[in-house]
Amino acid sequence: MHDLITVFSTTAPDDPARALRRGQAIEAWLPLARHLSRRYLGRGEPADDLEQVAMVGLIKAVDRFDPERADDFTAFAIPTILGELKRHFRDRAWAIRVPRRLQELRMAITAANHTLTQTLGRSPTVADIAARLGISEEDVLEGLEGARAYSTTSLSSPVHDEGHQELGDTLGADDHGFELTELRIALGPAIASLSEREQKILSMRFYGNRTQNEIAQQLGISQMHVSRLLAKALQRLRLLLQS
Repeated sequence: MHDLITVFSTTAPDDPARALRRGQAIEAWLPLARHLSRRYLGRGEPADDLEQVAMVGLIKAVDRFDPERADDFTAFAIPTILGELKRHFRDRAWAIRVPRRLQELRMAITAANHTLTQTLGRSPTVADIAARLGISEEDVLEGLEGARAYSTTSLSSPVHDEGHQELGDTLGADDHGFELTELRIALGPAIASLSEREQKILSMRFYGNRTQNEIAQQLGISQMHVSRLLAKALQRLRLLLQS
């Protein structure tokens, strides 16, 4: 397999056989990429996606390898592939995009937490982690807060084992019914302040679903007069409800 890498690397860029030799070299080292991708299984990413990322790292290693600078392709390819996998988790596996600084800070805090837990024999405090990393406690808290964006829970997730209620069902929302309730409470006194004829017209129009022409005929007035009285009553209600 090393011979394939060497042959490809020493092939001139304009040689028609270069593309074929490149493909042969990549295919020969695919087992290494697959093996390294399996190290990251169980971290929330599909196995197929991890394998694709590892293959990208392998391709970069094949294209960048220079036999004049290094003799062992394996020693060159492994850190290249692992670097691509780590970059995938750092840049793309976050549920919510956060600044690169916070992503790197989270990784440093996680590593420090594991080390301190073993050396101290207890869970480290924020102050312990800050001292370990040489940063302020505020920076540690910021990193811990940013870590919450690493994974999220779907609003469709069941709240109980039975699955009858989803997480989204438990979230509060604006209840516009309160506004309507307040409006109904204020509407009664406002209508009571209108004249008897205005109240009757409003009742016939909005509760009886009568047309203005039907109201005019029942009251013995013109439809234009009904329109003016109705507009006047509604305007007065608006002013009363806004005050």
